[in-house]
Order: sequence, then structure tokens, then C-alpha cells
Amino acid sequence: MHRTNDLILRTATILISFILFAFAIYLFLAGHNAPGGGFIGGLMTASAIVLMYMAYGEAAVKKVIPVNFRYMIPVGLLIALITGLGSFLFGQPFLSQTFGHFHIPFLGDKELATALLFDLGVYLTVIGITMTIILSIASDRD
Repeated sequence: MHRTNDLILRTATILISFILFAFAIYLFLAGHNAPGGGFIGGLMTASAIVLMYMAYGEAAVKKVIPVNFRYMIPVGLLIALITGLGSFLFGQPFLSQTFGHFHIPFLGDKELATALLFDLGVYLTVIGITMTIILSIASDRD
């Protein structure tokens, strides 16, 4: 198999993946009060990981991100379910949220809601499903 010189792709991947990860974190954190959230943040993170797979190959990415993406799916679903059921402990309907104001270093005073935990579950589930599907397709190609 002939490999092309992918120095430009590898160099650009460093910058582009950093931007994608940073934007994914922003979307994830903004999601419960503004457009964004766990779903689009998960897609952005998965796209950065896919770009890294294309530029550096499977072995190199697995050294940097030693995660089995198939396990992220049930963990994310469990976090989302527990968050939704947690409102029952306070006599509220399923997926009711509450919020509070907290001081976060480097970010200042921020409002955090329990919806952020639900978004975390969605975020992990989306990354797990997206990467499992894409890696399954890639392994079928080989």
C-alpha cells in the first residue's frame, strides 16, 4: 500500500483538533442555557477524534486516548438516566432540574444546573456511538 506524505495533514490536525475540542467544551457548557449541549458537543469531540485517526492512525490515537468507546455508551446512558430519576428523590417530575451559582476558577461565577449532568450522559453516549460506528466501518474496509 502506498502512503502519501501526510505531513501537512498531521500538522494541521494539531491545530484543528485543538479548536474542535475547545469549541466542543464551550458548546457542552453553554448547552443548558444557550444553544448547544451534550449532543452537538459530543459530535464535535467525535469529529476531532476521527480527524486524529485519519492523520495519525489507530495505534497512535489509542496511545493518547486509551478508551474503549463501546463502554462509553452504557456509562453515558446510565448517567442520563440517574440524572432524570434523581428528581424523583425531591418529589419532582422526571428530568426536572435545579440550579445554583458557583465560583469556578478561571471562569468566575457561573450558574450550574443538573441539566449539565444529563448533558454529560448525552455527550458520552454520542461520542461512544459515533466512534463505535465509524471505527466499525473503518475495520470493515480493512
